[in-house]
Amino acid sequence: MRKLLAATLGVLSAIGGFVDIGDLVAASQAGARFGMAHAWVLVLGVVGICAYAEMAGRIAAVSGRAVFDLIRERLGPRVALLNLAASYLVTVLTLAAELGGVALALHLASRVSYLLWVPVAAFAVWLVLWRMRFQLMERVFGLAGLTLLVFAVALFRLPTDWAALAHGALHPDAAGQGWGAYWFVAVALFASTVSPYEVFFFSSGGVEESWGAVDLAAARSSVLIGFPVGGLLALSLVATATVVFHPGGVSLSTLDQVARPVVLAFGGVGLAVAALAFFAVTFGAALETGLSAAYAAAQYFGWQWGKRVSPREAARFHSVLLVSVLAATLLLSTTVDPVRLTEYMLVASAVVLPLTYLPILVVANDRTYLGDDVNGPWLNLLGAVFLLVIVAASVAAIPLAIGTGMGR
Repeated sequence: MRKLLAATLGVLSAIGGFVDIGDLVAASQAGARFGMAHAWVLVLGVVGICAYAEMAGRIAAVSGRAVFDLIRERLGPRVALLNLAASYLVTVLTLAAELGGVALALHLASRVSYLLWVPVAAFAVWLVLWRMRFQLMERVFGLAGLTLLVFAVALFRLPTDWAALAHGALHPDAAGQGWGAYWFVAVALFASTVSPYEVFFFSSGGVEESWGAVDLAAARSSVLIGFPVGGLLALSLVATATVVFHPGGVSLSTLDQVARPVVLAFGGVGLAVAALAFFAVTFGAALETGLSAAYAAAQYFGWQWGKRVSPREAARFHSVLLVSVLAATLLLSTTVDPVRLTEYMLVASAVVLPLTYLPILVVANDRTYLGDDVNGPWLNLLGAVFLLVIVAASVAAIPLAIGTGMGR
């Protein structure tokens, strides 16, 4: 039981990282437009994020310090400030998209305009971050997000051609949509699986839970359980969209459409479960992104931080939390479409990925912090290869966005 509970941090990171509003949009759009042709992107993302999350968790467990804290010390304040500025802006943009996702999920359940739900969602997120204990927060919202398994179950109720799904995954093609659009969707889906805030949250969460060297096994189990679970949930979104929408060439643009496969499989009950799942994963991701924004700022400036200390002791940390939630709420108050905002957020995330992952690889090889627990040769090889993929995605993101009109 203790090992199961220890793995919930990884589950929450996976649910918030793989299946947040970004993945609800990117995975469903990928399946509707290209079938299973992007399944390899999710596999690649799972392998890569497992490697880097393991590094981040090991750094936290062995050094007792969060990744961003060490980035400033190891790379210097100027390089770390660039990292902070880029990651904070993208994280707040992601937070806005997640709050929009929460509002859309509540709209799906109530049919009340999502704009009326935005301030309610923002206040609820802030209240949970202010008052709820970290372990309770991760277990409640991380495990609630597993209701997204309804999409995997729906595959057995829908007229699913399993052989065709497997063939599409093993023989990817552009499905008449054009290779430019195919690669744009690939980059967006990849960015949704390895969002910058994921590793910062995972590492800082390890410090919140007081991991030590004896917790290395639990940290690895969190990675190896949580992130593959998130990948499977994302793959089920791709598959159900493939079954329902791809034959007709439908392009998705609303959360209602994302839920349609479950509604077709289970009727009104399916709609209720889908709305709950969307709420759980987007709310959980909003908690992660809000915390990640405050973690990065506090760790860079050397402030007291964390939910393990009282708000009075960590006043600046909680002030950054509040400012981040307010900034995200103001962005949504412009009436920007949350789905379109998510698409732009994924492009921005792809661009800044190297600033997040390169420092982790550097710190994970520094014996000053990790002693004999530095990366081994095989993990370094995997990390280096994945870093090359990240750089390629970063370089390609903006040209593909411009050249394809955001994949249209």
